Amino acid sequence: MLGTIRAFWKDQRGIALILVSITLPAIIGFSLLVIDTSRVNNMHFDLQKGADAFSLAGAAELDGSSDSIVRADRAIQTLVSNQYSFSDSATPGPQTLAAAGVTRRYLNALPADNAPIPANYVITDEVTYASTARFVQIDVKPVGFAAIFPVSFLNPGSSGNWNIGASAVAGFGSSVCDYTPVFMCNPYEDTSLTGGVTLEQAAQTRKYRRRQIVLRGDGSYAPGNFAFLSSPFGTGANELERMLADSKPQNCYSRDGVQTEPGQNAGPVQDGINSRFGINSSKYSDGPAFNVRKGATNWDQYVASNKVNYETDPTKGVGLERDSCQITGSCTMMGGRMGAGDWNPSRYWKANHPLRNSGNGAGNLPTALAGTGDDLPTRYETYRYENDPNGDGNTSDNIVGDAAVSGEKGTPPGAAGSPITTVDRRLLYGAILDCKALQASGTSFKGRATVPARRFASFFITEPIKDTGKNIYVELVDITGKGGSGTLDNFLRDEAQLYR
Repeated sequence: MLGTIRAFWKDQRGIALILVSITLPAIIGFSLLVIDTSRVNNMHFDLQKGADAFSLAGAAELDGSSDSIVRADRAIQTLVSNQYSFSDSATPGPQTLAAAGVTRRYLNALPADNAPIPANYVITDEVTYASTARFVQIDVKPVGFAAIFPVSFLNPGSSGNWNIGASAVAGFGSSVCDYTPVFMCNPYEDTSLTGGVTLEQAAQTRKYRRRQIVLRGDGSYAPGNFAFLSSPFGTGANELERMLADSKPQNCYSRDGVQTEPGQNAGPVQDGINSRFGINSSKYSDGPAFNVRKGATNWDQYVASNKVNYETDPTKGVGLERDSCQITGSCTMMGGRMGAGDWNPSRYWKANHPLRNSGNGAGNLPTALAGTGDDLPTRYETYRYENDPNGDGNTSDNIVGDAAVSGEKGTPPGAAGSPITTVDRRLLYGAILDCKALQASGTSFKGRATVPARRFASFFITEPIKDTGKNIYVELVDITGKGGSGTLDNFLRDEAQLYR
């Protein structure tokens, strides 16, 4: 009997079953915790990915347009599918934003370092202030989650049910590089001065782009006035002239905030811009434009004399003429500084290309430029045709060297230096600011101010500066963002990014 007891005591068979029986609750509990943790992580990850995608889709539409919020809402609603996973939602599967509990709000600014968002940063009037929207915040309503692990076993007061949500903030960043340090007060900000035409409409429509605009640098900040931005290379007169004369200024500016530079420097403006025409060649200029035709009488002497005489008799030669009301001084739009777009391309062509047989007869507009009424070409289109008649990017067939009835040619004289052919030297690039709205919100341009840009734009300089640098005659060519035709894409850096 004693031996049997001793043998049983020493027998180890079945010990594993005993150990498993003891540890089985812990193994099962740990497995349930792993499963619950995986479910929670997967659910939160899916919700966060959805919130991030919603916010990025909406932010990509916040380009400063008056309909940006409408387009952002459309993108959020239609471009991203939403589906809850691993939740206890009563309506699983694909859902609408409303049913899924996804909410959004638009912000005009964002505090740093994850600080709470002040109420004045939230846009409440989404119609009036849609153009100021810079960020979109997406909140996904917390979704019920029930743990498999019996939490009440550890804490009798816990039910094992809690909610999981997600939030994201994204914004749209836009910047340009190789831009001149100039800003213009939006000529179309006050549509009562432009016949109801907005900046975007002007950029999209030829008959509005044909309107000649006088950019004025008189120290005030009314629609159509220009001033300067801070440059990383300095802000003195010499540096300003350098930036205006350079064919590729090394400046970058963000739409979210450009820094204005107070003060006016008429001399550098005149010398820097006119160097593009080969006149008063700035010491900083790296060459004139490929085509400098301007209606001059002494085209072969103006570099040496630094003076240009202009033909006033159209039978002897004209440049890219002003609109009729600007010639007579009877313009009514924008305080008399915006024309009606009725310049005379046929007269320009007959004066500057009298022997050119276009197929429509000698001295007549070629078919590519012919038109009537709203279909008349812009000055810029005419200028580009002279550079590249076939529109294939190859300027070897250019007609810049045609002699006008006055003898003027578009070819810059040798004394002006080698012409720049890789960039369009007669385009002026600058930031467009809604100066009226900025001043109404308390912005002062008397000192340096960091302000958002409505757009970045390009303007074609139609003639040299003939006064003290106060007036620049231009045509609108293109703008960045909605309404633009993409010619500024080489300068543009657009990106929607997550901030929170």
